[in-house]
Amino acid sequence: MRAALGGASALGVAGGSSHWLPESEGVELREITLGELLRERARLHGERPAIVFDEPHGICRYTYRELDEAVDRLAKALIAIGVGHEARVAVMAANSPEWVLLEYALARIGAVVVTVNPAFRRAELDYLLKQGDISLLVAAGEHRGFSIAGMLADMLPDLAALDGGERPAGGAYPALKRVVQIGPATIAGALAFEHLLERAAETSDEMLAAREAAVTPAGVMQIQYTSGTTGKPKGAMLTHRGTVNNALLAGRRVGYLASDVMVSAMPFFHTAGCVCNVIGMAAVGGCLVAMESFEASRMLDLLERHRGTIVNAVPTMYVRLLQDERLAAGERDLSAWRIAYVGGTSIPPSLMLELKARIGCDPAIIMGMTECSPIITQTLPDEPLEEKVGNAGVPLPHVEIRIVDPATGAVVPIGREGELQIRGFLVTAGYYAMREATEAAIDAEGWLKSGDLAVMDAAGHLRIVGRIKDMLIRGGENVYPVEIEDRLLDHPDIAEAQVVGVPDAEFGEEIFAFVVARDGKTIDPDGLKSWCKETMARHKMPRHVAVIEATPKTANGKVRKVELRDLARTMIEEGRA
Repeated sequence: MRAALGGASALGVAGGSSHWLPESEGVELREITLGELLRERARLHGERPAIVFDEPHGICRYTYRELDEAVDRLAKALIAIGVGHEARVAVMAANSPEWVLLEYALARIGAVVVTVNPAFRRAELDYLLKQGDISLLVAAGEHRGFSIAGMLADMLPDLAALDGGERPAGGAYPALKRVVQIGPATIAGALAFEHLLERAAETSDEMLAAREAAVTPAGVMQIQYTSGTTGKPKGAMLTHRGTVNNALLAGRRVGYLASDVMVSAMPFFHTAGCVCNVIGMAAVGGCLVAMESFEASRMLDLLERHRGTIVNAVPTMYVRLLQDERLAAGERDLSAWRIAYVGGTSIPPSLMLELKARIGCDPAIIMGMTECSPIITQTLPDEPLEEKVGNAGVPLPHVEIRIVDPATGAVVPIGREGELQIRGFLVTAGYYAMREATEAAIDAEGWLKSGDLAVMDAAGHLRIVGRIKDMLIRGGENVYPVEIEDRLLDHPDIAEAQVVGVPDAEFGEEIFAFVVARDGKTIDPDGLKSWCKETMARHKMPRHVAVIEATPKTANGKVRKVELRDLARTMIEEGRA
């Protein structure tokens, strides 16, 4: 374990304060754009596999050389249809080869990819198109049975008559010039992706080179909209420098190799997919086997077929993988799998220990947020397993963090809860067209206020204990829902747990726990309360327990606790909890 370092000029933990001063760990930040990174990988690893989509409906593979060439072609086509420097291009589709090409090609010409969850409905897309000043929308015509094409026909009544051309100025979306279609489902009036590629011949090599030369590492590469659990969603602007270095440093810490094969279903519209997976593998010259969507048995099939060495997933996905019948029967060959990469607010240590015991892969646990490109802290691979699974690691190189009293702003002593704040290359350039929100989140010295309640130990390990807005006070005791959620997730029959506070005449607030059972399991609320009595402090025990089929989530996959609070109050009023 790393020793605490004292003194104002030292690196690591500053004396007895919860303040981690940035370490370089012997590696410098790279001043490089994403387009340059791909060119570099193509030179060094030209014939190595870069991206594989092995779906039931077909297989698509790119070596690094082929990927670089395909990106050049798409970049030229985008220039030909008028996509300018810093133009904002929204991509609304599930994971696909076209998504990866767009991520690289837009970065190469200095445009900005704006990620859109394909599950968005009209109100959500309407807000994003307007607030983000989107000039080009690239969309799939259908997603999981929902007609995006039909929604766009309602939103853009002039689209059907355009035949792939530009929209006239004005209307509800004055910045939106064109719609491009990905995939087989037709969007009437949109330019088909294959026809877009035909436009590449209109752009010379010299024109592409000039556009590429104008792109800088400090430039905005993508905009990721926050989930909007409170207030309007905000578009976090992430730079080439922030995302590329984040992927490089995270991969270096965990020990990624050029021979690695990552199998993952993390969505590209989230930083876990487009940064940690796409850029993370490119950073070392490894191969990403990307899934269009998660399905446990198929992911295990792909791990066997492609000799996968890394999985990036959230805890609920790992739960599903471990429930696979063929895995339980000892019929899976997962001997190549060596790293289980995982992030999230509740990562049960018992789940990580089970992965290690049954499969042999080592857990790599991270704490991140969209505004930080995204990874802030990550576990150290050489630490003892039992210690490693109980925290979110220490900051990446060149990252500074501190934990402050939310009321006073003063740095708190080691071991005391406070708000996590972050500073460094990874912090967002701000929220697009939201100056007040940016100034509220990032102070004049560059510190980003996370809104997370955290604790730092003497060696710099970070542990998230909750959200400031989620903390509840029961009988004068501060209670952090995430601590109770973590404990509930140790129960062998629970796949998901969420805790909220509800008003109580005696204690001010009481604890209400919602749980989702693992497949094939049933949970008795009274029995769970008895289990809680044996495993947690009295003031943390849930007074109310409800078993539900699924937790309500935002389009970006974050739990909507406001809905759970409303549901909890309703269930109490009706005597159902």
